[in-house]
Amino acid sequence: MTENKLVRMANQIATFFEIQPSDRAANVAAHINDNWSPPMRAGLLDHVAQGGDGLSPLVLEAAAMIRPARAS
Repeated sequence: MTENKLVRMANQIATFFEIQPSDRAANVAAHINDNWSPPMRAGLLDHVAQGGDGLSPLVLEAAAMIRPARAS
């Protein structure tokens, strides 16, 4: 999956949770942890580590709560 697509998808998730009354960053992270494959999560976290260009502030906040892919 391309980096641009991961950014777009993560931002769409953040847009949904922005209007929720509870802990929005935790909800974004939980959704990504529950629904994204390990390679997708790894790609997103790599992008964040490179500066997170294009990611919403809410995704950047949630990044610390996203489970990294396990090493095999």
